[in-house]
Amino acid sequence: MREELTIRLVQEASALEPEENRGRLPDLVRPGAEVVVLPEAFARDFGEAGSDVSQAAEPTDGVFATALAAAAEAAGTTAVAGMFEHSTDATRPFNTLVARGAVSADYRKIHLYDSFGYRESDRLMPGEIAPVVVDVAGWRLGLMTCYDLRFPELARALVDDGAEVLVVAAAWVAGPRKVDHWRTLARARAIENTVFVLACGQPAPRYTGHSLVVDPLGDVLGEAGDGPGVVEATLRRAVLDEARTTNPSLRNRRIGRAEG
Repeated sequence: MREELTIRLVQEASALEPEENRGRLPDLVRPGAEVVVLPEAFARDFGEAGSDVSQAAEPTDGVFATALAAAAEAAGTTAVAGMFEHSTDATRPFNTLVARGAVSADYRKIHLYDSFGYRESDRLMPGEIAPVVVDVAGWRLGLMTCYDLRFPELARALVDDGAEVLVVAAAWVAGPRKVDHWRTLARARAIENTVFVLACGQPAPRYTGHSLVVDPLGDVLGEAGDGPGVVEATLRRAVLDEARTTNPSLRNRRIGRAEG
């Protein structure tokens, strides 16, 4: 069991041209961290509200995921980034998070952003209700995308499947109270589940930025500002163990806990 995990959050905006975003991967996925997280929809930005993103969809063994895998291999890391994936509905792709490198996994966003005046379900398909947890360097990472952060039951399902770290890739739309919501929810998911949270978003002005790493006691280990930036941290198992000893809420819960 590994005692430490080095991580990097890359708060960079994606462009509307997929080729441009793929071309930036070798510079953004660099050596020096065991896990590198890029934002939601990094393969191609959403565009204006209500835009059709189906033309940007591709399979998870397509050019973007292949380029991400190559960048991860060259850097000796595991990289996580968002893309649009073909679904059974030609006009509504999945919003998919792909992990490539030491592991290969795909998570299709479960909770679509039908909120704050947006209707993501008009142009995207929801994924199957199936939490995705992967093993990287002896740590268990649970995958989430953006609006998923507002649903504590998904975070808890990932933790019930063994997640010690929640990885949240986002394009958290800017607006009144949105930075406060983002920070509060990331810290809440960490505290209530006694896990690390890696929350990586796209920068301002369209999105909120403020990518952050939170430890299992709710302390912020690093946070970006509004603009492009990088957050690096080392996750320590001793902190996880201390949190779960000090605050044994996972053991003490009486609702939703499997008997045995």
